[in-house]
Amino acid sequence: MQQQPDVLPDDPAALKAIILAQREEMARARASALAFEALVQALRIQIARLRRQRFGPSSERIDRELEQLQLTLEDVEVAIAANDASGEHSDARDAGEEPALPRGEPRRRGKPRLRDDAPRERIVLDPGDHCPDCGGPLRLLGEDLSEVLEFVAAKLKVIETRRPKKSCRLCERIVQEPAPPRPIRRGMAGPALLAHVLVSKFDDHLPLYRQGEIFARMGADIPRSTLIDWCGQAVATLRPLTDLIRAEVMRSDRLHADDTPIRVLDPGRRAVEGKPRGVKEGRIWVYLRDDRPWGGSDPPAVTYFFSPDRKGEHPQAHLAGFEGVLQADAYGGFRKLYEPGAEGHRRIREAACWAHLRRAFHDVWKSTGSPIAFEALERIGVLYDIEREITGRPAEERRRIRQERSRGPVEAFQAWCEDRLRRIPGKGDLPTAMRYFLKRVEAFSLFLEDGHVAIDNNPAERAIRPISVGRKNYLFAGSDAGGAVIADAMTIIETAKLSGLDPEAYLAAILDRIGDHLITRLHELLPWNWASSEALRAQVA
Repeated sequence: MQQQPDVLPDDPAALKAIILAQREEMARARASALAFEALVQALRIQIARLRRQRFGPSSERIDRELEQLQLTLEDVEVAIAANDASGEHSDARDAGEEPALPRGEPRRRGKPRLRDDAPRERIVLDPGDHCPDCGGPLRLLGEDLSEVLEFVAAKLKVIETRRPKKSCRLCERIVQEPAPPRPIRRGMAGPALLAHVLVSKFDDHLPLYRQGEIFARMGADIPRSTLIDWCGQAVATLRPLTDLIRAEVMRSDRLHADDTPIRVLDPGRRAVEGKPRGVKEGRIWVYLRDDRPWGGSDPPAVTYFFSPDRKGEHPQAHLAGFEGVLQADAYGGFRKLYEPGAEGHRRIREAACWAHLRRAFHDVWKSTGSPIAFEALERIGVLYDIEREITGRPAEERRRIRQERSRGPVEAFQAWCEDRLRRIPGKGDLPTAMRYFLKRVEAFSLFLEDGHVAIDNNPAERAIRPISVGRKNYLFAGSDAGGAVIADAMTIIETAKLSGLDPEAYLAAILDRIGDHLITRLHELLPWNWASSEALRAQVA
């Protein structure tokens, strides 16, 4: 801490010693700031590289490394912010008498963005009507406005419902108001609390035991077993709505698909292939409808399924009633879906993912510096430049532009791959990537023929990411039934988010109504219909 001017010594030698000490402190601060910035840049570069490499068998390892690097980067940036704040406080104490420590370029801080309906509290600091010095009248010249974003702590409350029971003096009839319906039978949790527990677990990835600790700080000791029951019963209450979302997704004629592993407890299972005893590897499958890139009228929706393994029979069962274009990776379990039927009609057409192919070439280029791999990236980049221009345009216009501008680069890329394969060794990641493309040229070219089809499967990969993040927190599903609960909860939460809804507010409203809502009008509670009705109510208000 710097000495204040009123306690500085009069001895010149002592003053020189203080100045030298301050110079050393400034030099150390400057070196520390430069080291921080260098570390931040290195971490950002490494994170960007790993994000581009999230592909293939090593994706799980890369996900873990990415998470750790992001946590490290966050800690370093917090330390930089603390160092900056210390320097600012020191400058304020000095009142301009000492030069500020050099901190390089100021860090960019993103300003919080709030919804228009966010609650506001106005505080007016009015100096009054009379001058504090002479007592003369004051006139308004203007005002300065500043904003502070504050946190209003959540709290739990108990709602008591008293139902007096009365009898008629004439006919002796007993009269009492009926009990209001509850979201779950004999459950003490209200709809808002259930919605908070579900979203905290499945969207914010907060395990139930941690939620129990938070509730205890708020004054309610809720056993973990009770939270478990609440989760399961709430998901069961919402299941009719989940089934409607699934049926709606499967009625589409274009779907994105992906899958990811999830560990499941299996007490009788032996330790095999590096997996611990009592744990097996289940699978979460995602199917997504998203017509927004071409301005379609169908609302975006997503559904998840759980299976105890990755056998092809599971996606084949999920898609038994689907007919149209399926955009997915080259997983062998999908292959049977693309086979023509007895009459030669192909019920499902395959659309391949150019982003998946691009990552294969990118990995080769990053690891070997191959100019051939770099040329492949440049050729694929031309297609993505065109796609950025036509996003949001009508499907027919997208098809026309692709025919005019994208078909030539795709055919040239095919000829280029065939030519290079004749010139390079047959083994290795580079020829493997080329053969992967050449074996699926028809699937890679389907987007040229149909403006409704996307160039890649990135929407499904984004939809599956919450599962990848969540399993790092709740570690595993307790059983196959637990895996199905995860799939059900994610279906309604993620679809609500695709509709632009706050999932917690939406679930609270639905859980409050679904118990006495007519089954024939259940479609009114679907996320996209609810979003439309909310927008209409806001306009009327």
